[in-house]
Amino acid sequence: MSDFIDLMNEAAIEAAAAIREVYERGTVAIEKPDGSPVTEADQRAEAIILAFLEASGLPVLAEESVAAGRIPELGERYFVVDPLDGTKEFLRRNGEFTVNIAYCEGGHPVSGVVLAPATEEIYWGGPRGAFTGKVIDGQIGAISALAVSRTEHPLRIVASRSHGHAALAELCDTLDVAEDVSVGSSLKFCLLAKGEAQLYPRFTPTSEWDTAAGQAVLQAAGGVVWGMDGKPLTCGHRDRSFLNEWFVAAAGEDLARRALAEMLRHA
Repeated sequence: MSDFIDLMNEAAIEAAAAIREVYERGTVAIEKPDGSPVTEADQRAEAIILAFLEASGLPVLAEESVAAGRIPELGERYFVVDPLDGTKEFLRRNGEFTVNIAYCEGGHPVSGVVLAPATEEIYWGGPRGAFTGKVIDGQIGAISALAVSRTEHPLRIVASRSHGHAALAELCDTLDVAEDVSVGSSLKFCLLAKGEAQLYPRFTPTSEWDTAAGQAVLQAAGGVVWGMDGKPLTCGHRDRSFLNEWFVAAAGEDLARRALAEMLRHA
């Protein structure tokens, strides 16, 4: 059975080109009912991705479609899409925003693609492993394999002590964190996947389209993404408006278990 990596890569590359065009000339945002911003780039990118994925015949759970009330019956196999993860970063023009596309089976992200339009760095992962490359003239080059780093000395965490949850500083002290790195969007998962950090604890809610693609990439690189129940995050939870609660992403199960125990103290 296909993991749809090639199709998702093609869709992400085309969507990123549209996002970059809007980014370079500038745009304004409007506020969605939930208070979050949306731009022309979000909408154009999602339309492009949906057109590509239509060839699969599978349902697509996509952020802007959900915001407009278009929620498909998902079934066993479907895609989860965030056409522009990090719209606030996009508006701040700091480059830390991504295109996220994931393929799920039974609620579990099986494969995923994360592309950063500003740098044209692309990350993908699935049953065949995890990889990164550079998009040049619409084609992926400079491909290399990804693997997590389980060396915990020094332990690097993807979060900010000064801008995180009140419990984050205590967690950093308990786990003897040597360095914290702050980065926007699903690039957090990618930093773990390429071994530049080992832990990403999340103390605030996220949507499933924020995490599914990054989770697939990190898992393919050898890492884990667990909810507060100690099980891998899953998708398709219409009953909770497709929201995740707190979670932990880590380079390995032992680190995830220790971090989760500390997080549960503050739940």
